[in-house]
Amino acid sequence: MEEGTSKSPGTSGVTVGTRGCHPDGAGEADPFQWDTREDCEVRQILDRIADKWSLLVIALLENRVVRFSQLRREIDGISQRMLTVTLRQLERDGLVRRTVHPTVPPRVDYELTALGATLHTTIRALVTWTELHQNEIAAARAHYDARPPATS
Repeated sequence: MEEGTSKSPGTSGVTVGTRGCHPDGAGEADPFQWDTREDCEVRQILDRIADKWSLLVIALLENRVVRFSQLRREIDGISQRMLTVTLRQLERDGLVRRTVHPTVPPRVDYELTALGATLHTTIRALVTWTELHQNEIAAARAHYDARPPATS
């Protein structure tokens, strides 16, 4: 089978384009099928927005402008470097707006763009799902952990 050919149910075995869309970039995209190759644009975007730090930053920026230092205080465990990298990537993707105020010392604020706000809605749905099912997940983990060790 060719590289990039999908064998998942409901597909016709067509090669998925590098953008995660219909073959050859024509027609409608199937949002549940994308190219899993590293150079796939959809995969790259999903890798970025599904990152734990990106999710937390987007969640904290809902309907407010936040300074870098405040974000760092509110996100437990993130280093200054990782927060800087995360914010730059989100800004590059058009999800976060960075505003530098000409003061001494410089004040830098971050806020969601209109595009970032639409993503926040999706993240909120994911958090709601997690809250609703956390007990089931905890029970499944306990059941799994209680099993005898698997042998190869």
